[in-house]
Amino acid sequence: MIEAEPPRVFLDTVLHPYRSFAPRHFAILMAVLAALSLFAGVTCILVGAWPIFGFFGLDVALVYVAFRASYRSARQSEAVRLTDRSLTVERVSVRGERRQWRFEPAWLRIIYDDREERSPLTLASHGRSLVVGGFLAPEARRSLAGQLRRAIAAWRAFISGDPGAQ
Repeated sequence: MIEAEPPRVFLDTVLHPYRSFAPRHFAILMAVLAALSLFAGVTCILVGAWPIFGFFGLDVALVYVAFRASYRSARQSEAVRLTDRSLTVERVSVRGERRQWRFEPAWLRIIYDDREERSPLTLASHGRSLVVGGFLAPEARRSLAGQLRRAIAAWRAFISGDPGAQ
């Protein structure tokens, strides 16, 4: 039995949305907001403005919901893998749904304008295109574009038989 040689990997990265606020800090923020709102609400009750008390709880609840939605969106990811056989992108949605795209590296174009901060990073081949890392910050997207360009260049050198690429 002949064993197939494992594919050579030129790029293997997983992208996640950046969240600068750690869950521990979120808990601290919520505790501080709740304490401040309770203090302000009790103060309003003591001066006779009791209808305002409920609004202080509502603002804490809205901040909580906004942060939870932000953390939920951080569950999405994209895995980009370039081997000697293909470039694959696997996207996992916030609900855990997986979808995969496969591109032939020989025909792949990386479309990204380094001069434009909000430029999307697009992979295109044979009339198909896919935006990659749309949730990334501009700096991270620029870095990913550079990594992809270097990996494709290394792939092309490897395929052409350039001894320096191996």
